[in-house]
Amino acid sequence: MPQIDDDFSGQTVITTFEMTPGTCADLLEALTDAYASFISKQPGFLAAGLHVNDAQTRIANYSKWRRREDFQAMLRSPEMRERNRHISSLCSRFEPVMYEVAAVF
Repeated sequence: MPQIDDDFSGQTVITTFEMTPGTCADLLEALTDAYASFISKQPGFLAAGLHVNDAQTRIANYSKWRRREDFQAMLRSPEMRERNRHISSLCSRFEPVMYEVAAVF
């Protein structure tokens, strides 16, 4: 699990995915494979975690990157574009948002 530090100067990305319970397992499998096979091997990747809600209608993804540009380069890669087309077919929507750590308790 990624550690959250208030002095982290890299890029934090939180992505939420909305889906039906019927596609949750398939989407989780696709995301797990993307991280294991591709994303975790990209320059600047530091850590990530996947979280599923009890109703299996949302997945939250927390990832840490050295720099914003590293995350953006991964998203623009041909392999990730192809993976995102498949991921998009398994959910009603997903949205990656870049954040800075504001406080840790």
